[in-house]
Amino acid sequence: MDGLLHLFLAGARGDIHLASDISIFLVDDNAEFTETLADIIGDFGWKTHSCDSPEGALTHLENYHQKYSLMLLDIEFVNSQMNGLDVLAQCKKKYPALSVIMISGKGTIATAVQATRMGAVNFIEKSSISTDRLRDVLTSTLEKYQVQTEHQELLKLIQKQGIIGKSEAVLKVADKIIRFGKTDLNVLVTGETGTGKKLVAEAIHAVSKRGHHPIVTVDIPNIPRELFQSELFGHVRGSFSGAHENKKGLFHQANKGSLFLDEIGDLPLELQANLLLPIETKIIRRVGSVEPEEVDVRFVSATDRDLLGAMREGKFREQLYHRLRECEITIPPLSERKEDIPLIVDHYVKKHNEKMVDNKSFSPSAIEFLQEHTWKGNVRELQSTLRVVLQTVSSDTIEIRDIHSVASTNDHVYTQPKAVTGSDQFSITSDGSLKDDIARADKMKIVSTLQKCNGNVSKAAVLLAISRETLHNKIRRYDIDVNKFRSGK
Repeated sequence: MDGLLHLFLAGARGDIHLASDISIFLVDDNAEFTETLADIIGDFGWKTHSCDSPEGALTHLENYHQKYSLMLLDIEFVNSQMNGLDVLAQCKKKYPALSVIMISGKGTIATAVQATRMGAVNFIEKSSISTDRLRDVLTSTLEKYQVQTEHQELLKLIQKQGIIGKSEAVLKVADKIIRFGKTDLNVLVTGETGTGKKLVAEAIHAVSKRGHHPIVTVDIPNIPRELFQSELFGHVRGSFSGAHENKKGLFHQANKGSLFLDEIGDLPLELQANLLLPIETKIIRRVGSVEPEEVDVRFVSATDRDLLGAMREGKFREQLYHRLRECEITIPPLSERKEDIPLIVDHYVKKHNEKMVDNKSFSPSAIEFLQEHTWKGNVRELQSTLRVVLQTVSSDTIEIRDIHSVASTNDHVYTQPKAVTGSDQFSITSDGSLKDDIARADKMKIVSTLQKCNGNVSKAAVLLAISRETLHNKIRRYDIDVNKFRSGK
């Protein structure tokens, strides 16, 4: 043990710039080794708690697992029927967020590989531990833990606003929502139709200091031109025909909160000047009044139009663009974050099951089928398809054929390829057995369908009324090269 302690103390004790409230759980039956570890980790500025048995460690974690950033866990325990791998297995099952580093005085490559496969983030041999080595391993692990924790908090926050996903693209949007939301700057939200621009606007408002005041939506395309100023700024009695009483506008309703200008790109050019001074000065005048009124409003706008192109064409005022776009958040289309589709599906399935007291789910092949499709209407189109499928399919497990049946009726997922004709027709020969003829027909049908589906196996499986797995087996059996049917091949 003296040699090991010497190795520890020989290393440089540099500062580590991580959170000071980090706590590390040490599980090892060698009291002297554990004490040395605790001293060194304490010098790094972190807290530790020690346990000398697997059973004691599991009992302790039942009540206190949330306080630990990571656990250093020995492999061998002399006076226990359990070993460290047993503890690791239970931890990854019960406490998957807890990072575990395995340590051992009798480590082997096989043990290290096994621990890694079971979920350990690292494996250290006691004979190779030094202060520098320990610092490097702990720092890298804790930095990953810190980033993962921050990501989880971001995703939880936006999920409360109905924005579902965990992709890098969604994390970037979430980060901007937090950073921009905490300011009082005007934000322009851009993206294709159906990507969730209104949800992002509501999330920006929710995280802002204005969150306990209202966010008021201005539905730009549906406000009659002749009533635009009245709707936004209000009017006084008698200011025009039909103005029988004083009226507050949407600016008044949003006072101390946020005003969401939805589809701002649709605002006619001749009306855009009406917003320039109110946005800049936060001062408005009701229609028919000369009295200025001050309002405290933060502006969030959204559009699926190319405002820069509209400016070049003289259809959108540059002054208005710059006033509204102090910050910008661009929401990626669903085609750029397909890894989020399983989460989105799961979200809407849970909502459906809770509301309808149902037990629906999508098969893995059905999820993969949804991921392979390019959703031109983005999340809105996917949500619409899921809603119809969940309410019209009677079976608990939804398969590809169920999605295709609903989608083909509603023209959501893809257009049915034309029927097989002409050169695709099969002719029976006098040579060979019946089995050979069936196999030949089978292969021709598969080749023809793959060709019409541009090599998309999931779509072909739907048309052939077989599972994706079955089709893959047939493709291998008949030695069919799927790549040659794909575009660009």
